[in-house]
Amino acid sequence: MSTAAVAFPASLAEELAHHLAEYADAGRTGLVFVGARGGVLRRNNSRRIWLRALAATGLGDVHFHDLRHTGNTLAATGGASTRELMHRMGHSSVRAALIHQHLVNGRAHVIADYVDGQIRKMKRPPRDPSGT
Repeated sequence: MSTAAVAFPASLAEELAHHLAEYADAGRTGLVFVGARGGVLRRNNSRRIWLRALAATGLGDVHFHDLRHTGNTLAATGGASTRELMHRMGHSSVRAALIHQHLVNGRAHVIADYVDGQIRKMKRPPRDPSGT
C-alpha cells in the first residue's frame, strides 16, 4: 500500500465496492482484509498494516475495533434487533448488543409519536352531561 493520498469514489457504496474489488477475497465468505500475499492478517503484522492504512488515508486516530463498533451501530440504527446484533457479534449476552444500540435510543420519540397517533385515531365516546 502506498502512503500517497487515496482518491475515493463519491459514495460509500462505491468506496466499499472498490475496496472489495481491489483488496478483498472474492465471494461471500472471502476475507475483507488480507495480508500482502493474500492470506489472513496475522496478529503480529496487522497493527503495522492498519497504521500504514490510516496514514495513507489521513483518518488519524482510528482503532481497528472502531470498524466493528461502527458496523454494529449502523446495523442497530437500521433496525437490527438485539438478538440479530448478538448473532452478528457472536455474543451470548445482551450487554454488548445494548451498547451498540445506544444510538437507537432516539427512537423513543418516534415510538411515542406513533402511540400518540394511534390514541388520537380512536373515537372517544361522548361524555354524559351528568358526569356519569
